[in-house]
Amino acid sequence: MARRANLIRFFAARTGSPAAAEDLAQELYLKLAGRPPGEAAENPMALIYRIAFNLMLDRARGEARSAARDAQWRGANRTTIAGEDVAEDVAADEVTASRQRLRQLVEAVAELPPQMQRAFTLHKLEGRSHAETAQAMGISVKSVEKHISAALKNLSARLSA
Repeated sequence: MARRANLIRFFAARTGSPAAAEDLAQELYLKLAGRPPGEAAENPMALIYRIAFNLMLDRARGEARSAARDAQWRGANRTTIAGEDVAEDVAADEVTASRQRLRQLVEAVAELPPQMQRAFTLHKLEGRSHAETAQAMGISVKSVEKHISAALKNLSARLSA
């Protein structure tokens, strides 16, 4: 295109970005190349600049929509503290380490003696009170407390090793 340098300057002056100007010039060329071959314009330069202006408007609208989507996503997935975005996502290595610790805990609980395991599961995992656990197991509250205390000691020793 003979007027490419002028178009690049036209785009760059309005977008503030040489890279965006190059992209828009390429889009303009594609638009013009896609026009029907026999279609003539009364003022070809006016047509070129009209299409160029419309391409810039389309790009600006697209960027505004993208920025609005990004802001909405950030609002839903980030917390702002002192003007800084703080990600609430957990790092992949932390997720892996947490899964490994959970697997070790599940294995350790499975190896507890049956009564101790049941008391621990009812109280700590299902959220029942000592009295509810005692009633479900048919033992005293004091026995439940002893089972849970022993289970916690056992699990702590096993998981800290």
